[in-house]
Amino acid sequence: MRGKVVVITGASRGIGAAAAREFAGAGASVVLLARSGGEIGALAAELGGMAVACDVADWASVQGAVAAVLARFGRIDVLVNNAGVIEPIATLAEAEPEAFGQAIDINLKGVFHGMRAVIPVMRAQGAGTIITVSSGAAVNPIEGWAGYCSSKAGALMLTRMADLEERAHGLRVLGLSPGTVATEMQAKIKESGVNAVSRLDWSVHIPVDWPAKALVWMCGPAADAWLGADVSLRDEGVRRAVGLIA
Repeated sequence: MRGKVVVITGASRGIGAAAAREFAGAGASVVLLARSGGEIGALAAELGGMAVACDVADWASVQGAVAAVLARFGRIDVLVNNAGVIEPIATLAEAEPEAFGQAIDINLKGVFHGMRAVIPVMRAQGAGTIITVSSGAAVNPIEGWAGYCSSKAGALMLTRMADLEERAHGLRVLGLSPGTVATEMQAKIKESGVNAVSRLDWSVHIPVDWPAKALVWMCGPAADAWLGADVSLRDEGVRRAVGLIA
């Protein structure tokens, strides 16, 4: 990853922050995007990277962030669409429309905004990788997660569409379905008590550095078989290829 510029959304915590550390450790210049400028500022200082306050749900905000990255580095080699929310955890009969709309704005439109902003840049470069943090919820309905499941399903289709339209231009587009990860989002799920996922023992959740390491691995040719699709960290073969298990 030396000499590469990697932009990560939702980089203030969880998978995003762990990914920033892994990419920086691999030699990349990392750009951290999140609404909380203070948190990403501290992490960027630690990693020698760049922090840009950005709301992925706001197209103008994403445009401005990408312009700032280009002004400093002149290129973007990798975009990790990681920003996401689980709320509202509620049945369709009870979900607040405003909260449902916000999930779509962040989890689906946020992915579109990121793709829309960097694809012309990567086309001009003739190369680039776009990875969206997906979920098993993209293909499986889960009680109380209508907003999350619907938005993740849409994001998976964006991955498929971008691969269809951009592979010929040298772009690599794929997704990562990490399974359940020991993050703040899982804590919110457990607190809700809704559906079987909330009742999982904490010990079954994978450590946050596993998806982070997978994201770095996915930037190389070993992951080319998954272009236009989701890499599943539930797959032992993938875990072995990434180096997570023997």
